[in-house]
This record gives sequence, structure tokens and C-alpha cells, in this order.
Amino acid sequence: MIIKGYILIIFFSLCSFNISFSQDKPIIYLFPGQGSDERLFDSLEFEYYSEIVHINYPIPEKGSSLADYAKRISKQIDTSQYFIFIGVSLGGMIITELNDFLKPKESIIISSAKSRSELPFRYRFQKVIPLYKIVPPKLMLAGAKFLQPIVEPDRNTNKETFKSMLSSKDPLYMKRTVAMIINWDREIANENIIHIHGTKDHTIPIRNVEPTHIIENGSHMMTLTQPSPINKILLDYLNE
Repeated sequence: MIIKGYILIIFFSLCSFNISFSQDKPIIYLFPGQGSDERLFDSLEFEYYSEIVHINYPIPEKGSSLADYAKRISKQIDTSQYFIFIGVSLGGMIITELNDFLKPKESIIISSAKSRSELPFRYRFQKVIPLYKIVPPKLMLAGAKFLQPIVEPDRNTNKETFKSMLSSKDPLYMKRTVAMIINWDREIANENIIHIHGTKDHTIPIRNVEPTHIIENGSHMMTLTQPSPINKILLDYLNE
């Protein structure tokens, strides 16, 4: 009986250790890019993180700003526990806005922009001359499908996945998210945001941004196409 008692004590001690260990690990929230979904993160490694939450993007309301949209997205986040944000492209911009009123343990953005000044000229000038307004939603989605493999040829290494992700998007969602990016008015960002950017990003060229970490030859699609250097950087921050 005494031996059985010791075994039970050891068993429950180990169980409680495991519960405590898992509670110490923050939830990781993953924010995909505008034309992608949770598959964008398939090549990233999150060892020992049992809770990974993929953020879903609803169709923005007409005239919605990125700040408005971030507040809407925030309803998907459980702030009663420690949490980490990781976002790509549009996802990184949303994270930048969320940092105004939420306190993540870490905010890591990839192939993204922290403020309006980091956006390429083709977005910034359309705030003055809004050419996007005359483009029908279906034509905008068709244009994205046509241009993506030309602007970011690296996506061809995972051609079918990128094609499928983009094809699944609602045309109205595409048009309204483009409008939000063009009209983004953020001038400064939280200085604690970690920014990973590739030297061959043609969608948001590196010459416009001030990244924390630079990935040589990394493209806008590198989260899926070149995950190794990103995984190494993430591991350093996630294990802190």
C-alpha cells in the first residue's frame, strides 16, 4: 500500500507539472496575408506550443479603416492568457494596430509594413488618386491572380497552394482590404514590434522598411517557400 501511495504521489506530481508547463506557454495567434490563409504557416515550426490559433478575416465593412478592422479582429483573441502575435503582410499591419490596445508578449511581423511610410509608392499615391475605386471587385481578384506569379515568382515553388489560397477569397473582401491598406494613416508603430523582411520582397520592397531581421534572398512568400531562417529567428523569441 505504501509503495502504491508513493506511485500515486509521483504520478499526480508529474501531471501537475505538465499542466503548469502548458499554462506557462502563451497562445500563438497567426495572422495570414491578404490573399492567403492558415496554409501560409504550414512550414513554420512551433514546438511545445499546444495552442495555435489561426485568425480568420471577415469581409471588412464598407469604409472600414485598418484600425476599425483590428478592433473587430480582436474579438478572436483571448486576453486572459499570455499571447504572441505572428503575422504576414496584411496580418502584420493588423498586428501593428492591435498593439495600440492589446499587450502581447511578442509581436512578430513578416514581409509586412509597420506604418504608411513603409508601403510602396503604388499604394501611397492612390490615397491621392484613388484608381482602385473604379476597379470592380471581381476584376481586382482576377488581377491579383494574374500578377502574383509575375511580381513574386518565388511563389511558383508552391504554386498550387498559393493559387488555391487566393482563389478562395471573396472579391469584395479583396477590394475592401486593398482600400484599407491604401488609406492606412499610421505614422508610428510600437518600437517593440519585431520585423522580419526579405531582400527580394517585390510586394513590399525592403528599401521602404526598417526590419529587425533581414532574410537574404527572402521573398514576400518566404514564410512558406523559405521557412528555415524564419524558424531559427522565431525559435529565439518563442523560447525566451
